[in-house]
Amino acid sequence: MKTEALFYEKIKDKVHCFLCPHNCVIKDGHFGKCNVRIHEDGKLFTINYGEVTSISLDPIEKKPLYYFRPSTQILSVGSFGCNFTCDFCQNYSISQSVAQSTFVPKEDLVETVMTTKNNIGIAFTYNEPSIWYEYVYDSAKLLKEADKNASTVLVTNGYISEEPLKELFPYIDAMNIDLKSFSTRYYKDLCGGSLNPVLKTIEMAAKACHVEITTLLVTGENDSLEEVEEIARFLNTVNPDIPLHLSRYFPRYKLQSAPTDISFMRKAEETAGRYLHKVILGNI
Repeated sequence: MKTEALFYEKIKDKVHCFLCPHNCVIKDGHFGKCNVRIHEDGKLFTINYGEVTSISLDPIEKKPLYYFRPSTQILSVGSFGCNFTCDFCQNYSISQSVAQSTFVPKEDLVETVMTTKNNIGIAFTYNEPSIWYEYVYDSAKLLKEADKNASTVLVTNGYISEEPLKELFPYIDAMNIDLKSFSTRYYKDLCGGSLNPVLKTIEMAAKACHVEITTLLVTGENDSLEEVEEIARFLNTVNPDIPLHLSRYFPRYKLQSAPTDISFMRKAEETAGRYLHKVILGNI
């Protein structure tokens, strides 16, 4: 559903969106980089409010969150669109296009969360939840008002501006944040973004809620022990108890390199373990 967006300002005949660090300045009739926020006649609208492409009851470990309410299940929901263009995206069919969706009012979503058996709350995942911001904010707030013990989770690339992130924190219990690399080149060339805003999100989130980090180790791109060490050292300065999920890459979307070498994954686990107390290997 098309709804007026938050976090924008009018600049002459354009609008400036400051939801995320792209800071898109958008002409009338055009979308921002996320392909879901459009400028129409001096106003910015989001086209994915309440639009659900995927919903499933998942183990919390699948998010992946291993140290937040383990051995429970959480209702996971996603929309379409993303503010990154990762060459290796696993969910490119919904992240990189306007996918088929069903409109679900926030009241209906919260009702589903509360009436689903063996469910601890809601995880906004599958596509990038930060560019689903208005619906995520409204739904998370409504759920907390209905049941303060229900858990709300974000599975995110962390590419969001500080002001909207701060406004969301009171309604978020846990985040899994992708730290895709420790290289500005990698973020620019493979993801269409930048590194420093993600590091800032991690630092802020670690003070606000439970945080776990995922790094996909992509063959020939970021599969070096030096880079794994840089990531682990950074997380150590934030909090050495932050869990780091080192995930094995498989060919996907535009990238067809070989799957990550298993022996390298083991060495990466050992390297990160010198700085962090909790290192988990995924996809192996």
